[in-house]
Amino acid sequence: MRLDHTISTAFVGLKTNKMRSALTILGIVIGIMSIILVMSVGRGAEEMILSQVRGMGTRSIVIEPGRDPQGPSDFLELYTDSLTLDDVKAIQKPTNVQGVDQVVPMVLQVMNISYAEESVRKSVFGSNDELLDVYSLSLRAGSNITPEDVRQNATVAIIGSNIKQKLYGAQNPIGTKIKIKGKVFQVVGELAPKGNVMMTNMDDAVIVPYTTAQKYLMGINHLHALFVNAQTEDIVERVSRDLTLTLRETHGISDPSKDDFHLTTQADAVERVGMITDVLTILLVSIAAISLLVGGIGIMNIMLVSVTERTKEVGLRKAVGATHHDILMQFLAEAIILTGLGGVIGIASGFGFAYLTSLILTNFADLNWVFVFPLSATILGLVVSSSIGLVFGLYPARKAAKMNPIDALRYE
Repeated sequence: MRLDHTISTAFVGLKTNKMRSALTILGIVIGIMSIILVMSVGRGAEEMILSQVRGMGTRSIVIEPGRDPQGPSDFLELYTDSLTLDDVKAIQKPTNVQGVDQVVPMVLQVMNISYAEESVRKSVFGSNDELLDVYSLSLRAGSNITPEDVRQNATVAIIGSNIKQKLYGAQNPIGTKIKIKGKVFQVVGELAPKGNVMMTNMDDAVIVPYTTAQKYLMGINHLHALFVNAQTEDIVERVSRDLTLTLRETHGISDPSKDDFHLTTQADAVERVGMITDVLTILLVSIAAISLLVGGIGIMNIMLVSVTERTKEVGLRKAVGATHHDILMQFLAEAIILTGLGGVIGIASGFGFAYLTSLILTNFADLNWVFVFPLSATILGLVVSSSIGLVFGLYPARKAAKMNPIDALRYE
């Protein structure tokens, strides 16, 4: 039997029970749709995070307390007090680290911020005048904090655009007084809208001198992070090595396995983000694949029912000359067509839901989300759905092909 005739015969068999055929492929549709959605959202999340990492610049090196996390328990060490101002002074010495352009200390905590009768709870950054440059921020109005503000523990603040809108509306905030954790600060600047930087929405942030934040707001002497910019991209690796050696010396560490700090360059961050998103995507795709297994079992079940119902048809076709191979190919074609059709519908549905998700995250969650629909997801969806039809349709097709024509014609 020619292939075109086999396919047309398979379509005729499927059209006789349209509702059953539609319900049969439902599990395949849901499974493929879930896989497409997960892969698209995973790639979108990866692109969003990477765009923020790249926004820090290729010369940036981030130093954080605690050793480089290798497992869940290591993340607890990120909150140690191992970074101090002594480290800043040591890093700034050219005899210790050559090629450093900027050193930006940082402390961060979520606090209550109020003006008049209005109040919000947002992130408060304690840093110096170079944070705006490192984070690629600009001022809409007012001025930056100064090195003198840092030295004198000045109670001055720069507010994000969203905080300005929530607390002041159309009023000019420059020169007014706000309260942060009950302490009065004078607003000296307003940030231009920026959005997310390093997973923090700077439009919902306040920047104060880090010395002021340590003394008056947090009561700490340590730092939560240090941002170091190398003078050129070419020397980032060498600067990272010098930073490591300097910090080990200031911390009295001789055994590298005992490091109480870790460094991250842009290349490290990109690699780490890619690894994390890949693992999460694989995990979620594996969960979604369970519905494909269920759908495949459903295909086999319905095909077995179909073979039983069409026993006389099989016997009649064999009686007029249909071969074992013809019957096998007819029922196998029906299974592959069913699952292939389910795959196409699943891909289209996954595309629609992925696009809708990107619109929601962009317009309602205030995220700089990028809609990504990888070609590999489409190919995977078609290959997987067709393979399910082949694997789970083979047993019913072989059962039909092995029928004895005389017994099949006698079947009641």
